[in-house]
Amino acid sequence: MYTISCHSIFVFILILTLVTTGYSTSGTATFYRQYTPSACYKNQQQGVMIAAASDPLWNNGAICGKMFRVNCTGPTNPVPHPCTGESVTVKIVDHCPGCGGTLDLSQEAFAKIANPVAGIIKIDYEE
Repeated sequence: MYTISCHSIFVFILILTLVTTGYSTSGTATFYRQYTPSACYKNQQQGVMIAAASDPLWNNGAICGKMFRVNCTGPTNPVPHPCTGESVTVKIVDHCPGCGGTLDLSQEAFAKIANPVAGIIKIDYEE
């Protein structure tokens, strides 16, 4: 007769959790309003669910076209409860050298996850 130990069940659940859970990275997000021209696509429109990558993510443009799922996790300033509870998927189309956040989201993408009055928010993002 085969018996399963508590340790075996724990290890199985741990592995299952790691496999089904994406790895997200913490950062901050700001927003912008002028979408073209962009560093990745010049004058080609890429829709409005887009973002620009900060210097640490830019990697000489290697990030162009990558898709990121972004979630608001909280405020960075006195605006209480800026998060909507939704997430947004954005395409990296531009570079924001020296911008104030990890990702500079389009105004439409930012508004989907947070109140634009906040200006800058804490986020988790994953590819």
